[in-house]
Amino acid sequence: MFLKLGSVNTLVVSSAEAASEIMKTHDLIFCDRPKSNINKKLLYDFKDVSVAPYGEYWRQMRSICVLQLLSNKRVQSFRVVREEEAALLLKKIREYCSPEAVNLSELFMTLTNDIVSRAAFGRKYSGGESGEKFRKLMKTFVGILGGFDFGTFLPSLAWVDRVSGLEAKVERVAKEMDEFLEGVVEEHLDNHKRVTNLLGRRVENEGREDFVDVLLGIYKQNMADFSIDRDSIKALIVAATLLLLGG
Repeated sequence: MFLKLGSVNTLVVSSAEAASEIMKTHDLIFCDRPKSNINKKLLYDFKDVSVAPYGEYWRQMRSICVLQLLSNKRVQSFRVVREEEAALLLKKIREYCSPEAVNLSELFMTLTNDIVSRAAFGRKYSGGESGEKFRKLMKTFVGILGGFDFGTFLPSLAWVDRVSGLEAKVERVAKEMDEFLEGVVEEHLDNHKRVTNLLGRRVENEGREDFVDVLLGIYKQNMADFSIDRDSIKALIVAATLLLLGG
């Protein structure tokens, strides 16, 4: 069934045969995701692998994401992180044991946040003011990312997004997320997980690399067949983080 959602052409597939035809036979025609104004601003002008148009850039970004960031070897390298955080969770539950109920949802949310943060950024963002700020930022970011804006579907009504405050909110969240990711990248550049021994040689701590370390390694060593810039690195960090969070 064909629908016209404003200026966006939409095809509703309601049978297995049609779905197979689209996903297998004509997958290249339908592989691009719809472009929205929100995705453009939040995901670095569609540089995130989840929304990038099909082509050489998408293939290379997907290859980096699958083979470098989310490979079985990389996931297994974070086993120690998962075990440590699970042990801390059990310790917290034991400490909280009392006649009163324990909010396991909050504890498991913190567990997931800590594991993902350590895997992606090399440190936790769960304690204190910075931790609360990070959680709020991620919650707002994900919420807006799945939201609706008039400008995408009805360009003539884009003014509604400005009047409602959505446009300003998207700009603010995009700026805050970029500042956060830029800080993470700068921190890794300044304190990279490489040590210099007495002979002046650089030693790679390969088993302890987080996502940012891996991406900076590709960026510096030109491991890809094409060059990636800082925005591509930040977009990949967002994509991998959302995948780990199940988004």
